[in-house]
This record gives sequence, C-alpha cells and structure tokens, in this order.
Amino acid sequence: MTPRRSVPWRDQASFTIRRKGRQVARISRKTFRYALVLCGAAVVALLSLAFAWVAERALEWNKHWTGAVPWAALVVIPCAMAALRWLTLRWAPMARGSGIPQVIATTSVPVPVAARGLVSLRQALWKIPLTAAALLAGASVGREGPSVQVGAAAMLAWGRFWQDRVGIALRFRANELIAAGAAGGLAAAFNTPLAGVVFAIEELGRGAGVRWNRLALSGVLASGFIALAIAGNNPYFHAAAAAGFTQGTWGWTLASAVLNGALGGVFATTLLRGVDGLAPARWRPWLRAHPVKVAFLCGLVVAALGCLTGGATYGTGYEQTAALLNGQPVDSAWFGIAKWAATVASYVCGIPGGIFTPSLAIGAGMGQHIVQLAGPAADPRTLALVSMAAFLAAATQAPITASVIVMEMTRSQDLMFHLLIATLVASLVSRQFCPRPFYHATALRFHKEAMPRPPSRPQEQM
Repeated sequence: MTPRRSVPWRDQASFTIRRKGRQVARISRKTFRYALVLCGAAVVALLSLAFAWVAERALEWNKHWTGAVPWAALVVIPCAMAALRWLTLRWAPMARGSGIPQVIATTSVPVPVAARGLVSLRQALWKIPLTAAALLAGASVGREGPSVQVGAAAMLAWGRFWQDRVGIALRFRANELIAAGAAGGLAAAFNTPLAGVVFAIEELGRGAGVRWNRLALSGVLASGFIALAIAGNNPYFHAAAAAGFTQGTWGWTLASAVLNGALGGVFATTLLRGVDGLAPARWRPWLRAHPVKVAFLCGLVVAALGCLTGGATYGTGYEQTAALLNGQPVDSAWFGIAKWAATVASYVCGIPGGIFTPSLAIGAGMGQHIVQLAGPAADPRTLALVSMAAFLAAATQAPITASVIVMEMTRSQDLMFHLLIATLVASLVSRQFCPRPFYHATALRFHKEAMPRPPSRPQEQM
C-alpha cells in the first residue's frame, strides 16, 4: 500500500482560510441581498405612510368644505372629477382605477413593458396626488388599492436601480419584486403585516408567474412592521369589544353573508361592465368619445347622493364604518345602498382610486340594514363586522384575504371563525353573479392595453 502523503500544516491552514473566506463571502452576499430588500421595504412603507397622511388631510378638508357649503358639492365634485379624468388620460392612463389589476397584469407581460406602463414609477407617483384630489373633492374611493400599485412600482424601481445602475444583481425575478412591493404596500396601508402576506399568496400568487421565497415574503412583512414601528401598533378601526359583542346569532350571520354576497357580485359585475355596458347601445359611441363629460355626469351622481345622505357617502367611508363597529348607527337610513351607488359612479368614470375601504363601508352599511330587520335579536357590532368581511370577499372573491384583513384591522381574533364562514359563503354566492374575480378580469384588460400590438399584415393580392 502506498503511504498517505501528509499535508504540510501551512498548506492545510491556507486551504482552511480560503474555505472560510468563501463561506464569509457567501454569507456577506446573502446578507447584502437581505439588506437591499429590507431597504426597499422601508421605501415602500414610507411611501404608504406619506400617502396615508396626504389622504387623511384631504378627507379632513373635504369634511370641512362640504359641511360649510353643502350645496357647492353639486358644482365642485362634477368639475373636479372631470378634471381628474382629463389629467389621468393626459399624464397617467395606467394609474386609473384601483391599481391592483395593473399589478396582477404584470405577472404575464415582459418586464420592460410593465416598467414603462403598468407599474411605471412616474405613473404610480401620479396616483398619490390624483387620488388625494379625488378624496378632497368627495369621490367615493379608497387609497389602499393605489398603495399597492405605488408599492409595486417603488420596489421594482429599487431593484432595477441596483441592478442596472450599480451593477449588483439581487437574484430576484422582477415579478417577485413587484409582488413583494405590492403586498408590502397593502400591509403598510392597513397596518396589517399578516394580511399583506395572505393577499400576496391568494391574489398575486394565483398565476404561475410569481414564485414566492422567504426573501420576498420577508420584504412584505418588513413593510408592515416598519409601518407599525412608525405609526404605532394601533388597529385601523377601533372597535369596542363590549359584552355581547360575539353573541350574534348564526342565522343572521348567514343571512348577512348571502345578502352581501349577492350585492357584492352585482357590484363587481357592474364595475366590469362600466359605463358602456350599463348604457343603451345607441349611447355608447358618444360615451366612448367623451370620457371627460362622462366623468362630469358621474360626479353629479356622487354629489347628489352625498347631499341626500348628509355627506355620508363622500370619501372612503372610514368614519361611518368606525361608528357602526362601535354600535353607533349612521344618520342616513340607507347609507349602505347609497355608498354602493356612489362607489360605482366614482369607479366607472376612470379616475384613480380603489374600492377596498369603500367596500368595507358598504358592508358595514348593509350590516346596519340587516340590524333594522333583525331588531334586538342580533348584535349590531357583530353584524357590521361580519358584513364588512362578507362584502369585501364578494367584491374581490378573495375570502381568506378579506377575513384576515378585517380580523387584523379590528383586532377581532375571537370572531375569526364567523368571518371565515361568512366570507366563504359570500364568495360562493358572488360567483353566481360575477364568475370571474373582479381584479383578475380587469387585469386582462390592462394586459391587452399594455402589450404592443403586432404590425398588421398587408392584404394579399387575389
């Protein structure tokens, strides 16, 4: 047998040092990637918080001027919505509507196409002042959906900056960065880190274009936790958990789920049809040719509903929802129905603004209507809470996201089972009226709009 050659201790030490050096280099690269993603999450959280601050100031000013001169809404709101529609068409056509469909559409388009339009940072940043202006005017829109698009655009721009300008590869697919930023924007907007993860998996992760790993999910959670650290660990809605809060009967809970499921399904299909689908066929050419005038007419509807309800339908509906969650009925006897119509009119005109918070307000209003039927047999706070989750689930057909968001934003873990049952039933009923989920059906339209059309072939000579 050949004797084993002994390795000199110096060569062995050199080999050990090189091996340790490679290990340290791998750890350093991984740590650096984590640091970059967490910094991107911090950018998303700060943008969401800044957006929230601007939106809150706009809502305060709207309450001030509509309370001082209520009749002025019949002039201000139509003119403002027409101006916002013109600005959107002129400067940010991909910023119209919620923002969530645009993010979903990016999972099936090339990255350069998505970066130029669907999640362009320039167009997404336009969404902040345009949505705030809509809230200032009195449109029934929310800021959470726009926060999703802003977060996606910010995270994608952050990753492309380090990769294209600095030359450091994050080893991420662009779709993962977009989805992480989008879910982080929602988590920061609602102060709900867990709901951001659930939204990312249930809504953004339905297609094969997004593959989640622990680094991307860390970015989602980081955005939510950074927002909590800055804004405080406060629930989005302060619901009073008084005695009897969980004593609603199952019968009225299921009735609430069925009613909100039907109304949510009709709500989603109405938004998908838009003004063209709702109007007679002979009017449609004029409506397509005059989008600014259509926005003006929609503004008249929003203003009239606001005047009839004492201003309850303006804005996101946050105050009315918070009051109903605490057992304080809204002055308007038909708040839920009016908020439903005002949100439809605000969305179909094509201005920037989401449907998340208005959907919660509609659901809470429907809960109030059910309480009027049930009388003392049902607790109004329980029905308001269950109806919120049920209507949101019906409008989006994302029952797990709806139940987790409502649970986390109201700190009502004790009602989680009720929320899950209500959202699952409402989503099932909603599919009978709107077979395709609203966000995904709208995403197909943005996909067709964003993709470049192939050049038309000249007709062959016969």
